[in-house]
Amino acid sequence: MELTELLVLAPADQVDWLSEALQALEALSVSVEDADAQTDAEQALFGEPGMPAPRSAWQRSRVLALFDAPAAAHEAARLLALQDEFEGCTCVSVSPVAEQDWVRLTQSQFAPVAITDGFWIVPTWHEPPPQAERVIRLDPGLAFGTGTHPTTRMCLRWLAGGQQAGQAPVLGRVLDYGCGSGILAIGAGLWGASSIDAVDIDDAAVQASLANAQANGVTLRAGLPALAQGTYQTVLANILATPLKVLAPLLCAHVSAGGSLVLAGILERQCEELQAAYAPYCRLEVADTQEGWILMTARL
Repeated sequence: MELTELLVLAPADQVDWLSEALQALEALSVSVEDADAQTDAEQALFGEPGMPAPRSAWQRSRVLALFDAPAAAHEAARLLALQDEFEGCTCVSVSPVAEQDWVRLTQSQFAPVAITDGFWIVPTWHEPPPQAERVIRLDPGLAFGTGTHPTTRMCLRWLAGGQQAGQAPVLGRVLDYGCGSGILAIGAGLWGASSIDAVDIDDAAVQASLANAQANGVTLRAGLPALAQGTYQTVLANILATPLKVLAPLLCAHVSAGGSLVLAGILERQCEELQAAYAPYCRLEVADTQEGWILMTARL
């Protein structure tokens, strides 16, 4: 199969129609990029988490369609040009796609991540660095949480840093609420949790957490939120601000007296609204910041 790419420039109001037409013409995939990216005309399309998008499409878009043969791409370009709706669009090129080792290309995007000098997240195709004393082996999957996002790193740093400094309480029984890949639950296991429950509304996350925990030699229970029962010495929740506000009474009810609540997925500007939402139950404080995100913790 000789993969061929058709590139079309389209105005904002033509992108949806063009994408659907390309799919109907049996394109293997269709992607859309900002034609003005990396220029002074570049405009943000997606809003911050919890905020509406400022616009639905870029003013000028590059629509790229992948076909399984040059003839199919050329025929698609010809048929598109005959449509009245194509006015304002331009077929820029039909070109072959260079063969690549897609597995190696994907793997190259995920390098080992340092949480502390001695605590690392290392994909299975990499060797741990010599200074790594504790290692989470984690590969990209369907579930959120590869350790590259600031919110995940701050949570893991709290687990590692607090224990190393001798300032944090013993983790004890741990709840990872919204576990994703299970990375925080695994981190808790590596830092001495006595037992761990990892819950998520997504069954793919539950399965990913179980598989990743087994690969790291960590024992935990994983399931839907109903699995979480009773109180825990440590409750971790790396979600987003809006669901964290809704979950305030539930999460706080799961923290035992003297236990720790650790929340992430919060932008710096959302600090006060989170503190207000949790004020009836505990006093949240900012424990860490990174790249515009904050980690908030409380002792109950």
